[in-house]
This record gives sequence, C-alpha cells and structure tokens, in this order.
Amino acid sequence: MSLYHEAAALLTGPSTHGGSLKSRVFSNKELKSPPAQVYALALETCKWSSVLKEVIENAELLKHERKLTPILSLLLTHDHLLSKSGIALPPTHGLRQSIDRHKARLSSELTKSRLRLQCPTLAHLRDLIESFTATKHPRWIRINTIKSTLDAQLSSTFKDFTVVPSISEILASSRREKVLCLDGHVPNLIAVPPGVMDFTKSEAYKRGEIILQDKASCFPGYLLDPRGGEEGDVVDACAAPGNKTTHLAGILAERGEKVTIHAFEKDRNRARTLKKMVGVAGGEGWTVVHAGEDFLRADPAEFKGVGALLLDPSCSGSGIVGRDDLPELHLPEPPGNKSNKVGGGNGGKKRKRAEGGEVGRPEKGVMVDDDGEMMVVSSEKDLQQRIEALAAFQLQIILHAFEFPDAKKVTYSTCSIHAGENEGVTLKALRSEVARRRGWRVFKREEQIRGMREWDVRGELEASEGDKEVAEGCIRAYRDDGRGTMGFFVVMFVRDGTVDGERKLEEDEEGPYVRDKLGRIVRDGNGIPTLKATGRKAVELEEEEDEKYGSGSDGEGPFVRDAEGRIVRGPDGMPMLKSGGVEEDGSDDGWSGFDD
Repeated sequence: MSLYHEAAALLTGPSTHGGSLKSRVFSNKELKSPPAQVYALALETCKWSSVLKEVIENAELLKHERKLTPILSLLLTHDHLLSKSGIALPPTHGLRQSIDRHKARLSSELTKSRLRLQCPTLAHLRDLIESFTATKHPRWIRINTIKSTLDAQLSSTFKDFTVVPSISEILASSRREKVLCLDGHVPNLIAVPPGVMDFTKSEAYKRGEIILQDKASCFPGYLLDPRGGEEGDVVDACAAPGNKTTHLAGILAERGEKVTIHAFEKDRNRARTLKKMVGVAGGEGWTVVHAGEDFLRADPAEFKGVGALLLDPSCSGSGIVGRDDLPELHLPEPPGNKSNKVGGGNGGKKRKRAEGGEVGRPEKGVMVDDDGEMMVVSSEKDLQQRIEALAAFQLQIILHAFEFPDAKKVTYSTCSIHAGENEGVTLKALRSEVARRRGWRVFKREEQIRGMREWDVRGELEASEGDKEVAEGCIRAYRDDGRGTMGFFVVMFVRDGTVDGERKLEEDEEGPYVRDKLGRIVRDGNGIPTLKATGRKAVELEEEEDEKYGSGSDGEGPFVRDAEGRIVRGPDGMPMLKSGGVEEDGSDDGWSGFDD
C-alpha cells in the first residue's frame, strides 16, 4: 500500500488505534511507510483542504479522473502543488499520472485561489493557512533543575527571546515570534508561542535540561511540595510517561533532598518510556521504577517510609489540548454529489469513505481517554456510565493511598473537565471509612504553597455540594480561557494525626509503645514504657495531664483510676496496671511495677 493510500485510510477510515492523529499514526504497527511521513502528509493536507477542495473542483479533476477518490485527490494535489519534493511516486505510477495530466490547470486554480484570498505570494498564503489552523495554546517548557537552571537556559536556549510580562501577550503574538513569559505560579516554567521552534531538536531537550510539559500538569508535583527529611519517601502511583515523576525529582534535587520516588507503572511498554525519560532527565538517583507493577497491588505495609503520594490515574482526558488536533478535512465534491467535510479529531461529523463516492452516516461520538483507549459514546447515558466507571477506579486508587501507614499528603489529579471525576470523587473519598478512621481532609486553600494558593480558578461549588472549604481547596484549569492551560483538576488530601479533633497517639497494630526486634515493649530502669508518638515516658505524659486537667484526660488506658478519673499509684509513685495487664496482641506485659 502506498503512502497515499495509508494516509487516506487514517483520515477517512474508522480509528482503531485511539487518541490524536499523532498517536494513531505512531502506534499503528501495520504502516509500511515511515510514520513521520504519513503524519506530516495527513496533517498538512487537512490544513490546506479548504483551499485544495476549491482547486480540485474548479479544475474538474474528479470529473476527468474517475478512478481517483476525493481523499486521494486531496493528498496527491497537496504534494504536487505544495511539497518541495513533489508526489512521492515514480512518473509511471498511475496515481501520479492522474495528477500530472492536469498539472497546468491545478496550478492555475491555486493561483486564482491565492489572489482571491488577497495573498501576493505562496508564502503569504502559507502564513494565512497557519493562522487559520493554529492553536492558541502556548508551548510550556519546564526547566529541569536536576540538570540546569532557569538563568542558564535564559542565557543559552532562549538567549534570542524577549521576555514579556503576561501569558496574554504570548497568546496574542504570532506563532514564530521569539517571546517568552516566565510563569508566575509554578517556578522554573516558561511559555512561548507554539510554532516558534521545534524544541525537540534543541540540544537542551536532548540533554534533558528542558522538558515539554503543560503548566497544569505541573500543578500536582508543585502542590504536593515534597520536602523529604521527616516527610519521608514519595510515591508516583501512575507514573508514565514521567513528566510528573521527573518534576518531583527536580523539586527534591533543587532542595538537596535525597529521598526515594517510587514510580509505579503497570504497563511494561509505558514503563520503558518512563525509564527512558527518568534517565534522560537525570532522575535515577531519586527514582525507583516499579515496572509492570500495579499500585493497587502494592502492600502499604511495605512502604512505611512513604509520606507523600501523587495520584494521576486514568481519566476521560476531556481537558487535553490537542486531543482534537486534526483540522477539519474538507473533501472535494465528486461529480453529482453534494459537498461534504470530514471532522477533525475523534468523530461526530460526516466522513468520506476511502473507496467509493458515498457519503457515510455520521459516526457515533468517540470518547478517548488519556491512555488513548477509545469508547463509542452514542448518548449522554453512555458518557455518564463511562465517567462513573472511571470515577470508581479513581476512588479505589485514592482509598488505597490513604492506607499507607506514614502517608501525610496525597494529591489526586485528572486531565478531565467532568465533575464526576473531580469534585465527585473528592467527596466520596472524604466520606470513606478510611478517611474518617485516619483523619484525611482536603488541604485548605490558605494552607497551600503560594503559587497554588494564588491560582484563582477553584473547584465548582455546586459539584462540591455547597461545601466552600472543599471547593476552595480544589484547583481547576480550563482550556481556552485565556490562561493558556489544558483542562485539569487537582486536590490534595492531608492528615495531621487528628480524628474528630482528638489527637491519636498511634494507629498501628503494635500499640502505642516502642518495642524491640522481638516485639517486646522497651522499658527504662524503672519499667516505664516509652510512647512512640511523643518519644516520652508514659508516666510523664499522664502526670502532665493530671496537672493540667486535675484528672486523667483519656478516661481509660492501661492504668487503674479512682472515681474521679485520677490514676491510682502505689507507695513508690508508680501507676497501678489494671488486672491482667495483657496487651492487645496477646503478649503478656503484665508488669506490676517491679522487676522479677
């Protein structure tokens, strides 16, 4: 199959490879032509299709060349008129000859169209086409602080750029204007016009000094604010492709923290991408990749040193910029047929079949999640069922994270605009048994790190069931709202050791006291055990409570109390244990206050 037939099949046939045009092309293992060539031909033909449709119809190409389909006529005419190398077929090939027979008329009609659009040259027409099809979304670039600094990049990669004060100036600039904006919310983040240059070919990108990452995608790592030290290690539960993982590593590197990021990725193919990105970014010193391991199967008890978790599970992907990256495809009218057009992106508009002249029925809507998985959505009910299924999985991820014994911070994020995956999941998590048992709550806006606290787009109050504190704690972003981000949602849950306002001394199964390797309670020379939560002697704590409250504050515990709730002590001042003195784990620690 030729390059042109493969491009035609991708543009007009049903998509079986999911996601955007780029992902469909590069994930298609059946292509015989180079994927980059197929992608470039398909994309550029879509961009030019409104002009080429007019050229082909006025030249009556399909009237004279009956074997040509409308989509093939577009692809071939594009390369004949606009590609530097012309049609990528030998002169004797039938498809090429079908165009060569009409090349003078096609060139004449292109000139007429150019003049009608008031473009003095073909270069001006190219600029006009680019302006019609260009996205208004900026290119966001994160400086990888493991390998470089903002100042170093401003004096090298961006040395020819002019700094402008706001993102609105980036959105208003031309696609190739060398201007940049230093983000005011997330450190080490830069916005530039989308077409200014191909940064993937820059030396800074190849060396891992800069990473292409949407601003909103930087929110979870920045909000989580990993500190290392007493906060412990970090988990990235759904880590591939690795943007957020390397962002966490960069934050830790900038602070000089050497803690471990456990990056889970259950899909082995995606795990290879994750490992590669971590390696290029220089994050190996912080990151352990758990390739092929499902976070939901990880035993929390084996990760007692983990204090912070970043959760970015699969979602509907409804907020992703570029999901509908294919410009609208205008097909030329076959003789005797009404004109039609093929919608860009993932369906819903009429499609021309690759072979034959019939106009197909409108396709059902196709929902593509952030993993590129597709699902036909023929009704609002189908959409709601899909969101509910995703929300159930997302909630499961959060509740599992809540069980990690030393966890104090958990961020949950999606690239979805649907409240069912966002505020809805947040509320269900807060109402869960584990959240109540362990004291999880939403991190309040006023507690958040400055950049996130000052971001003014918050959660939806109605979706938060009128809970203003929850809504304000949630962070949202919307595409095409002038802020230059994709659609996104993030919230952080925290636990501070309190449940219903009362501080819990300890929650593990071994009880509140320090134990040795054999599980025996460690006591000092007087036989007094030490509390894990405070590192202080149990008697010291009880005495302070007696002095402060005039009686025991907990109303129970291992010691005998009198009618007024005060601890009963023996002649030597030691508290008297209740009869039996048997610990909850069954070990007999019935020490009476005297050594044997």
